[in-house]
Amino acid sequence: PEWMLESFVLHAVGPTLLLKYFSPLLATRKDRPPSVFASLSARVGSIGDNNMGGWYSYRISKAAHNQALRTASVELLSKRIIVLALHPGTVDTDLSAPFMKTAAKRYNIFSAEQSASYLLEITELAEMADSGKFYAWDKQPIPW
Repeated sequence: PEWMLESFVLHAVGPTLLLKYFSPLLATRKDRPPSVFASLSARVGSIGDNNMGGWYSYRISKAAHNQALRTASVELLSKRIIVLALHPGTVDTDLSAPFMKTAAKRYNIFSAEQSASYLLEITELAEMADSGKFYAWDKQPIPW
């Protein structure tokens, strides 16, 4: 269906193209700190952590997003670019509004500013060994 293709373009193709065109600008020499390319993923994009089912187009598009970032992390290691997939947690936005009543019972709910602060901290503390990883807002690893 068309809506599935739209989700794939938005969540997988878009970030992959950003990485393709920004990575030459992010490459660093060995005598400089590495650069970081971080992209918003979602826990529902984890194949290993899928215990609920559902959300097919969103899950598939985020799983493709994660695969693109993981693949790029291998290729960009020599250019000293740290590539991260980040799950922002449950954020109080229009996207999560329909699920907020049930989500509030199961998850911490963050403002966009609070979530962004957590994610920025992860990027600021990232090291080359973190490249290719998928982290939640609290820096807990998420299985691919």
